[in-house]
Amino acid sequence: MATENPNRPNYPIRPAATPFAAPQSTTPFGSMVGSEASGFRPPPPASSQSMTPPFPSGPFVGSEAPPFRPPPPGRSNELVRPPPPSSSSSYGPPTAGFQRFPTPPLPSTGQVGPPRASLAGQPIIPPPTRPPGGPVSFLSQTQPPSIPIGSPPQSIKTGQPNPNIPPPADQPYSVPRPNVHPSSPPMGPSYATSRGTFQSGFPGYVNTQPNSAAQAPYMQPASFPLQQGGYAPPAPPTPFLAQQRGYASGPPTTASSGLHFSNQMQHYGVGPPVANSQGLAEDFSSLSLGSVPGSFDTGLDIASLPRPLDGDVEPTSFAEMYPLNCNPRFLRLTTSGLPNSQSLASKWHLPLGAVVCPLAEAPVGEEVPVVNFATTGIIRCRRCRTYVNPYVTFTDNGRKWRCNICSLLNDVQSDYFAHVDASGRRVDLDQRPELTKGSVEFIAPAEYMVRPPMPPLYFFLIDVSISAVKSGMLEVMAQTIKSCLDNLPGYPRTQIGFITYDSTIHFYNMKSSLMQPQMMVVSDLDDIFVPLPDDLLVNLSESRNVVEAFLDSLPLMFQDNMNVESAFGPALKAAFMVMSQLGGKMLIFQNTLPSLGVGRLRLRGDDIKVYGTDKEHTLRVPEDPFYKQMAADFTKYQISVNVYAFSDKYTDIASLGTLAKYTGGQVYYYPSFQSSIHKDKLRHELARDLTRETAWEAVMRIRCGKGVRFTSYHGNFMLRSTDLLALPAVDCDKAYAAQLSLEETLLTTQTVYFQVALLYTSSSGERRIRVHTAAAPVVAELGEMYRLADTGAIVSLFSRLAIEKTLSYKLEDARNAIQLRIVKALREYRNLFSVQHRLSGRMIYPESLKFLPLYGLALFKSTPLRGGYADAQLDERCAAGYTMMALPVKKLLKLLYPNLVRVDDSLVKTGEFDNITKRLPLTAESLDTRGLYIFDDGFRFVVWFGRLISPDIARNLIGEDFGGDYSKVTLTSRDNEQSRKLMKILNKFRESDPSYFQLCHLVRQGEQPREGFFLLTNLIEDQIGGANGYADWISQLHRQVQQNA
Repeated sequence: MATENPNRPNYPIRPAATPFAAPQSTTPFGSMVGSEASGFRPPPPASSQSMTPPFPSGPFVGSEAPPFRPPPPGRSNELVRPPPPSSSSSYGPPTAGFQRFPTPPLPSTGQVGPPRASLAGQPIIPPPTRPPGGPVSFLSQTQPPSIPIGSPPQSIKTGQPNPNIPPPADQPYSVPRPNVHPSSPPMGPSYATSRGTFQSGFPGYVNTQPNSAAQAPYMQPASFPLQQGGYAPPAPPTPFLAQQRGYASGPPTTASSGLHFSNQMQHYGVGPPVANSQGLAEDFSSLSLGSVPGSFDTGLDIASLPRPLDGDVEPTSFAEMYPLNCNPRFLRLTTSGLPNSQSLASKWHLPLGAVVCPLAEAPVGEEVPVVNFATTGIIRCRRCRTYVNPYVTFTDNGRKWRCNICSLLNDVQSDYFAHVDASGRRVDLDQRPELTKGSVEFIAPAEYMVRPPMPPLYFFLIDVSISAVKSGMLEVMAQTIKSCLDNLPGYPRTQIGFITYDSTIHFYNMKSSLMQPQMMVVSDLDDIFVPLPDDLLVNLSESRNVVEAFLDSLPLMFQDNMNVESAFGPALKAAFMVMSQLGGKMLIFQNTLPSLGVGRLRLRGDDIKVYGTDKEHTLRVPEDPFYKQMAADFTKYQISVNVYAFSDKYTDIASLGTLAKYTGGQVYYYPSFQSSIHKDKLRHELARDLTRETAWEAVMRIRCGKGVRFTSYHGNFMLRSTDLLALPAVDCDKAYAAQLSLEETLLTTQTVYFQVALLYTSSSGERRIRVHTAAAPVVAELGEMYRLADTGAIVSLFSRLAIEKTLSYKLEDARNAIQLRIVKALREYRNLFSVQHRLSGRMIYPESLKFLPLYGLALFKSTPLRGGYADAQLDERCAAGYTMMALPVKKLLKLLYPNLVRVDDSLVKTGEFDNITKRLPLTAESLDTRGLYIFDDGFRFVVWFGRLISPDIARNLIGEDFGGDYSKVTLTSRDNEQSRKLMKILNKFRESDPSYFQLCHLVRQGEQPREGFFLLTNLIEDQIGGANGYADWISQLHRQVQQNA
């Protein structure tokens, strides 16, 4: 989200890796002790059959980043197994490193138990019999046919049937998976050169892999023992145990490996009794880790790591389970399986809650239906005030309806009565959107109004000091406002007003009878008063000519202004006095640090000594309580504040942003604003702010079923009571998060219902209530909670919690708190399978959360949380924090893991360009020196020119300056096909999400510090700025999960 700052330091491309610039001695997960580790390990006791590693977990290995090392060539003395003869030929190389295996059913009590772990130097004795084909199994019987994962385990409670609801699909909990029988991919050239899996050095953990053939493992004489266990990469045939030091690839004859989306579960002996064989059939992914002495190669096929290259994918199983739920764009739960007890909830170490975007934009054809009950009045439960929705049930032949939230029986009013058929469905169901749609909007009658609906009101508070004039901000802003006057919502009721300020405050009389606006100056900053209070806010349709005359003359009026002061606080109080009668939206344009009158601020952002101390967080909170008090007053009088900050110097965004935080607004930050560079971004974002549909004087409440309640809320708003959010203005670009907890020790219901209600005034003057309703099952197993988890909602809540924590603690503490919760969650999940499976040397996690580690790493590297003093300017850090607190899920995930696409091939091709959808991993290895790439995080474009790119392409795109300084080059449409294609591509990306405008920055490979600032520091999978790369991060998580596992 940052904008170019030429004064930033040079960024090294690959510094040494340390965990998030935190001192190693302070990390809460253990300590690294040097780079050498002893190779001696005593053998395990002969009688050990526990699932814990036979050797104690040792210290962390080396603190330097392991350099890249190519995979070892094939060795002639290694055993090469031919592929099995039967159907294995139909199974080619796994796509992108992933393999799916069906789960074998639980063994019967008559099966032979697992082989015992042998003493050191003794090979493992294979079982007496083995199946003739397929994977190696430690069961004594031939493996029966597998059962596909489709139908849910019988232990899951899915809720009572509702006569008004069509029956759910047969397989509500997951999409049926193809029944793929495990077999080895045929060995070919692609396998002969494939790198091994991620193999980290853990004491006593020997590599194991999915066996290529149904044979007893080949053992060299006097070799050390292999580990028992499920399917993991086989050890290279070396007579040595894995050492703690270094990494190495597996044997070249194995299939390309890495992650296995494995439903393959070994069951040793007698498993726990379950209703059917699928009770333990959880989806889990595994990553195998191991090492070989003396090697620095991680052995990790980086391409096999999971990446969200398709962007945010909303979970589909939830929608299939409850088709009457509102769309996930409005409400997303962190897990769709709610715990049935507090003890189960305590094992869920991830956030338990929801992310709500009540006014999310719906695609054409999916608009929220509007319902007008007219004389009937809105149908609500008389006890809990829940609005009628698809999950209420009608009884007594349609005379009563039961509330789905509190179960109270309510009488049906006579003019809402309809008969029910034999199945309990109302005969008029098709004419009742509120009974068939998860989202609906009610027209509110007069009793929902405490005053007449307010008109849309826009008030502009504009800094006109010398920096605002010289940067060109004043001119761009005035032109943009003028161009938007026809599109402001609410015509002909819209109201508008202006105040400008430097060391004095300037009011403008815009009465419709005037030809030109009258300017009135107030210089007494200690005793503010409002001259002509009735003519400072005017009806736009009546005073249109006066308003346009003012906007035309505003830049000229102050073009020679040399005033450097800013009486922002007194001007804020004056604007409040003008707006307090009606409320509305205040847009603040601030260029300098407030220096005069109440609310004046001091330079405090350059104190490097504070970082790393207990006082560090004070830089990120308001210095003067004046701003929070003003925000509380604004909210009380239905005034929302949006802050536009422009400066090349410190302006204390931490204090100014408080105005937006508590009034439901947002912060737009343009550091070092120059109209020649940034005018398009300001013009687009200001125009969207003025013209997007807005809900005025709103309040929002989330209701939920018995036994569950929301305990905390996170976002930009003021909490009016324990559960009522005051939102003076809401729009489609705002989202809010909430955490919930269980009130009762044990939930007795089988389904929990949620209902979001937003009461607001539309721009047309109608009082409306937008209602979103959703249902979620109550589950009794932790595995189900994980399987129904929603990574996007979890990351959205995590980001808000982490940013809030930085306001009270150090950045390092906020990062560590999130990391600890991720580790605890993965450890808890691992413990679910540690009894049935041998998990030594494998990191496992649910498929639903396969991207969580990567998003966690991206969150730590995001602007609000990354590094320390030198990694982000204070204003930039605070502005990014305010922005991320309000972002909807999809926008946030794109910001954390941006798009990287290659476009030079599309530019060269003749004809129309294809849809460029192939996203690349965010690592420098994705960049080809001959290519042209676009990096898009939703807030800016970085166009990267490789050093060896064709000169013709560069000349066509940026003209004859292609060999010069790219910081002085602007990308514009030129009269050639390649330039037009590139501009089309950029515009297509912008149209896909118009909430912000991506300004284009051109970067040439090797051009520092621009390349480092704009691109290299944002390639989150690389080791940048002292933070871990993706592979090291996974290894670090695994080590911490192993501790106390």
